[in-house]
Amino acid sequence: MRTRVACGWLVGHDDNGHTLWRNAELVYEGNAVIFVGEKFDGRVDKEIDASTRLVIPGFIDTHVHSGHRASHRLISDIGRPDYFGQPFLEISVAKEGTRVGGDPRYARPDDKSAADDLALNARFTVAELLRNGITTFVEFGSQLKVQEALLQQVEELGIRAYLGPGFDSGRWVGGADGKLTRVIDEASGKREFELALGFIDKQQGACDDRVRGILVPREIETCTIDLMRAAAQVAKERKLPVAIHAAYNILEVFDMIREHQMTSIELLEHVGLMSSTLNIGHGNFTADNPLMNYSGARDLEIMGHHHCSISHCPVNIARRGRFLDSWQSYKKAGVNIALGTDTYPRDMVIQMRNASYFGKVASRNLKAATAGEVFEAATLGGARSLGRTDIGRLAPGARADIVIIDMTGRDSLRMGPVRDPIKSLVDCGVGDDIDMVIVDGIVRVENGRIPNVDMASLRDQAQAAGERIWDGWTNWDPHGRTADQMSPFSFRRMN
Repeated sequence: MRTRVACGWLVGHDDNGHTLWRNAELVYEGNAVIFVGEKFDGRVDKEIDASTRLVIPGFIDTHVHSGHRASHRLISDIGRPDYFGQPFLEISVAKEGTRVGGDPRYARPDDKSAADDLALNARFTVAELLRNGITTFVEFGSQLKVQEALLQQVEELGIRAYLGPGFDSGRWVGGADGKLTRVIDEASGKREFELALGFIDKQQGACDDRVRGILVPREIETCTIDLMRAAAQVAKERKLPVAIHAAYNILEVFDMIREHQMTSIELLEHVGLMSSTLNIGHGNFTADNPLMNYSGARDLEIMGHHHCSISHCPVNIARRGRFLDSWQSYKKAGVNIALGTDTYPRDMVIQMRNASYFGKVASRNLKAATAGEVFEAATLGGARSLGRTDIGRLAPGARADIVIIDMTGRDSLRMGPVRDPIKSLVDCGVGDDIDMVIVDGIVRVENGRIPNVDMASLRDQAQAAGERIWDGWTNWDPHGRTADQMSPFSFRRMN
């Protein structure tokens, strides 16, 4: 079927990057775009009227962790200073001998009671991504059962995904008196690596090629040299993209320097993981960052030489009192910046706005991290990190991953007069402005609704799951705190 979209504004693409069209047309046939321009003269079978709307390529979220993120609600405005603002240490490090309660991502692989929660997390995640105009996402290393639950929702709801069970050689635990400790288990890492390869072999190209594999050694500090080298070799042989958390955590950065006499970025190059399809999770604590006070820093030079990517998650790190230092220095070095949500909300418009504002502040330059640059990071940047030229853009031959945005501000005055729709979107928009989402040529969101997804029910189920997590917090917290002790309410509770 051939469909024409009449566009009020249209973001197209040519050899030099994104382009902007006024009162133009986009035509796609099957799952591919066949025309972008002022007037299509050929036959069409269907019309979509977006003459008062903005039409853009689907967003690519390069840093997703499955779930409703109930645990993250406990670390707003609060946290242990000895964790240096690192959020995962706050909500996923259990005291030794226990597991994080209520979050199925940390349940034992043979724990059948977690099945319902896994399904809820996966559906919540994919529905939220789609509703916010994200047509492709990268899941950042959860265990096999999480990937299987996500796969089911990818098939049903029609999003595009990069999936692959994460693997590492150990984990962080809360030892005596809550002291942070790393436990290494090389045999477990090898088993997880084999499970990841088996999953990728089985699911590569599933769901009409909307599912592709990615290797995810979870964190550089919990992976042995041998495991990372094995991952690098397989990635090269099978041409698989790789994602890893690195240069994201002050404790990690200093540990790697102490243990290996190399920075985290130098270590990634040393083990062979550096490439144009390496996605470094966050990458905001490079040796070049003035906060590191590291002499002879060359991390950005290394990253730029290999044209690797960072998945920059501006909302998450801003909540923890951090930012990327600085947008301009990464771009000048040749590092590809992609955007990820990582936490709640999975709203790429809000991520773009935060990336732009903090990019200006950190660079001390109002011309840094422009609306155009952060929009590119949310689309083309994500595609580059995956080695793709057929997503993140609207041009003949690209996949028909299309997002249509209501520029009225949903019957509000929020948008005001619109001159440049990209600047208006970044400065004034929210994910709820997204009206229609098309993935692989199939409408997946229409009038802001996902067919067969009961949002009210999902919210209710997530609230109940959150209450269970908060009620059981003291059972595994390294200091034995209740949720209320860890995260006091903003104001005194009176009942």
